[in-house]
Amino acid sequence: MKDASEPSNIVSLSQRLDPSSERGGALLNTVRDIASRRLQLLINGLFEHVDDALFDLAEKAENNAAQMHYFDGMREVRKRRPAVERSFLNIVSRGIADFASQQRQTLGGVPLPIGSVELTLVADNELEESLAITSMIGKNETRLTRDLFAVNQRLSVIYGGMRVEDASNPVAPAALTQAFRQAMRELSAEMRVKLIIYKLFDRYVLASLDELYQEINAELVRAGVLPQLRQEAPRQAGAAADSAGAPSEAVAQVQTGSTQALPDDGGASNELLQTLRTLFSARRGGLPENLPMGGPLQVPTVNELIGALSVLQSQASTLGSPLPLRGSQSNASVLREVAHLKEQLLAQIGSLRGERPGQVATMDEDTIDLVGMLFEFILEDRNLPTEMQVMLARLQIPYLKAAILDRRLFAHRQHPARRLLDSLADAAKGWSAESDRDHRLHDKVKAIVDSLLQEFDDDLSIFERLNLELQEFQDQTRRRAEVAEQRVAESTRGREKLEQARRRAAREILSRIGDYSLPPLIHGILTRAWANYLVLTILRQGEESSDFRDALRFVNDFIASTRAARSIEERRTLRQMLPGIERSLRRGLANVAFQEHDIERLLAQLHTYYRHQLGESVPAAEVQAVEEAATLPIPESIQPIAESEAELEASEPAPEPMEDTPEQRVVAALKPGTWLEFITEDETSERAKLSWISPMSGRYLFVNRRGLKVADHSPHELATALAAGQARVLESTALFDRALDAIVGRLSQPATANITDTE
Repeated sequence: MKDASEPSNIVSLSQRLDPSSERGGALLNTVRDIASRRLQLLINGLFEHVDDALFDLAEKAENNAAQMHYFDGMREVRKRRPAVERSFLNIVSRGIADFASQQRQTLGGVPLPIGSVELTLVADNELEESLAITSMIGKNETRLTRDLFAVNQRLSVIYGGMRVEDASNPVAPAALTQAFRQAMRELSAEMRVKLIIYKLFDRYVLASLDELYQEINAELVRAGVLPQLRQEAPRQAGAAADSAGAPSEAVAQVQTGSTQALPDDGGASNELLQTLRTLFSARRGGLPENLPMGGPLQVPTVNELIGALSVLQSQASTLGSPLPLRGSQSNASVLREVAHLKEQLLAQIGSLRGERPGQVATMDEDTIDLVGMLFEFILEDRNLPTEMQVMLARLQIPYLKAAILDRRLFAHRQHPARRLLDSLADAAKGWSAESDRDHRLHDKVKAIVDSLLQEFDDDLSIFERLNLELQEFQDQTRRRAEVAEQRVAESTRGREKLEQARRRAAREILSRIGDYSLPPLIHGILTRAWANYLVLTILRQGEESSDFRDALRFVNDFIASTRAARSIEERRTLRQMLPGIERSLRRGLANVAFQEHDIERLLAQLHTYYRHQLGESVPAAEVQAVEEAATLPIPESIQPIAESEAELEASEPAPEPMEDTPEQRVVAALKPGTWLEFITEDETSERAKLSWISPMSGRYLFVNRRGLKVADHSPHELATALAAGQARVLESTALFDRALDAIVGRLSQPATANITDTE
């Protein structure tokens, strides 16, 4: 007898609801209401913590400027919070409505997944934002796999049978995070403030989505949508082989090409994987996939391959990599190198089975070849220092095992194993012996490699755990480096401001002197003492300040006071000027470290000079002292800014040639954060990051991974170094993406030689 508590209308997987129908629409409205209510509470909770987080950071800020950025961010968040919250909830609601009406955007007929993140050539701030968002989405999709899978399945039924995945689910982490990113455009705050808010969004919104999904699933089950569905997503791989040697459910799904086990990241990576399989098939004569090479032989099962790889991995953890790749130059030699590992695998399976299989399945052989070529690329990648290439190459067997356990390794950018390898390569890119004297980075990379070799069996969660460890290490290193880097930039900026102020002061004084032949006393005061006061005024008050204008007015008056006063009117005018000149001099000289007795000595000489100018009787010796530059009462610490126009012009940097060369275009396109490798005269190399481009001089400042200055170059110097091979720009694209592109390019080349021809 049927239980009265069961729903009267059960909707199974084989049934499909029309989202535009009354019932389908009502169910989607229910989902929207649940999401709106819960997200309203979560987003409120997020913003309740923003003030405290920013205030704590302001208290710990390294300088006043950074502190003000956080305080400005607090004020902006308080002002714009309602707009951000409203925009976020509206975007989420629209996303569910669009989902219901099947009006998602398309590009060239291919649906664009809601919330997909595509990292292209974007501004530094946008790239930093995209990386933070990508990391949040990937972490939470992995964490919420179980509940999210059930929501996807039930929405698929409501959606008319069309498949719903994480990327197309309007309440999945990707869609919600992208909605929040759009809502954050309401906020005019620095990227460092926005990144703090994104972390809080991760902590207070995404971290609580399991409750949202559980309520949605419970409500849809109550409505009769897939009430018998197992709350279990396809496993990401990894269960240990059973005693009979049959592959686990997840591995079986992957090996048979089940699309359920292969979610992609927008289609691009999955399409690339299909291209690779086609290229491998073409090079082997187009044999059908999943058939063994060489005929219907008893090929090893997945579990036999995993068992054999585990033995080889154990050997590699103590003896080093069993596959000595040597940087091949042709497709044939690449395949010959990776064939060495196939032989080892078959031999090991033979020892475990009691008889040696003749070959492996085509799909497994493709995977073995693909992983082999990936690590061949790593050993040839000039982006990585040699020491790091060798260390990362030891990961070939763990990554081959991961690729066999889970084919998504090559089809999904957010796969934990893929992200770990990209993170290791990114950390290694900036490594050099000089910048890692304490071996902290070297030892961290080595520890991760050793952990994978010694601990990885069939649980892929180890990749996520090790990647989190590496990210925490990198965050700590980055925070220390940022402090040092900021000091270097501020010091460089200060020197440039000083030099610019010195040139401005010299130019203002010398242009006013012009062709006048001033007495040594007046000339010395202007080009030494007063020029330094002008520099100080520019640095403290700025060139538009009233103090700077007053200081320039003094220069005009001081020069005018040297003109001969022959008439009674001229003498009266001079006497009226002298009190103001003395007051200005006293105030200005006191600001540039003149001692009181030095000021009095200088004014005494000026009094003598002006008495002589006014026709008063002055002893000849005193007049001579005023006219001799060697006797100026100016401290030696007050150095001249410039004695003449010729000296000023000689100190100006010569204009650099502006040729339109490829190197000049590369330099012009460089952005802060780009890494370069510099080759020194003794053929040693140093890796450095472009930290800052001076808006005043246009010079490029480079620091190492510890934030310490390595070099600074003008654009012309840098272009010359690039052209001479003394500098090289390192790739910013992720290692895995570059490797796959290179492998496709290599496999697309015609095979001009057989393997035996390359011996």
